Amino acid sequence: MDKFIQLDEEGYFHFEGRRINDNEFGKALLHNLTAQPLSAYYSLYQDEKIIVEAFDAPLVVIQVEPIKADTWRAYCPYDYQFEFSLHNLMVDEWDRFLGYDDKNRPFVFSRTAQATFFNSVDSFDDDSVTFAQQKYPILAWLKSSVDTKAPKFWEEKYQQHEKPGWELNKPSPPLVSALPQLKINKCRILVPGCGTGNDAAFLAQQGHIVTAIDFSQEALRQAEEKYGHIKNLKFVNADIFQLPESSTQAFDLIFEHTLFCAVPFEKRQNLIKVYKRCLVDKGYLLGVFFVMEQKAHPPYGGSEWE
Repeated sequence: MDKFIQLDEEGYFHFEGRRINDNEFGKALLHNLTAQPLSAYYSLYQDEKIIVEAFDAPLVVIQVEPIKADTWRAYCPYDYQFEFSLHNLMVDEWDRFLGYDDKNRPFVFSRTAQATFFNSVDSFDDDSVTFAQQKYPILAWLKSSVDTKAPKFWEEKYQQHEKPGWELNKPSPPLVSALPQLKINKCRILVPGCGTGNDAAFLAQQGHIVTAIDFSQEALRQAEEKYGHIKNLKFVNADIFQLPESSTQAFDLIFEHTLFCAVPFEKRQNLIKVYKRCLVDKGYLLGVFFVMEQKAHPPYGGSEWE
């Protein structure tokens, strides 16, 4: 049976609801921590594999100091240390410094570390820092190598012979599991980024009035083919960021599953604003989110902190 341990926003481990203060144990877990692509973080303790559920980046830097020109030392909880290069430093949309250590593990500066860093460098601006008279560009932390803004990207995904990886041909298992426990009364539900309609159809089959929208005409063609007979389910071809005024406060609940992980990183905050506009007062956002390290292409990852 897999063992799990949580890592909080300050970089400390928790087990059974209690923070672990044992330096030897915590340091060993951080030292053995590995990042698995599209998956969780893992560590080893006494040859036993442990899944690490990180609230944010797994390495939280509480203090920094320069070693030489471009190399700095980072200090984490449990007296754990590692080195990083200014060449690899990045910034997110909340102006936090992040990067990767030499084992390709993500780290994030605490406010204290960031303040020390600013006081130690020669100068800084929005795009760079200068230290020891050398200027280092600071790149965006969340930046994809593919253009998901154009409809063509999504049309091609749904037109290809091999189904997209997110196509289950059935509703999301977490949705099926959670819905009976929530005991939601009949309501108006918006399913953005509905794809071929599996989640939307499931919600409609439970008696809810469902509006499902998607950017891709091909995805909606397939959705209509599978679920067009359901009377309380409407499919709409639309851009989530250009919804008509009639969508304002038009829904009691939004089910988010495959859109937050698909829109460009810089549009995530705007997406939340759209959701807020579409919901009635005291409406609900129900979602399935991907907590993983993935920036190259959709589905994009995220963190509990985000």
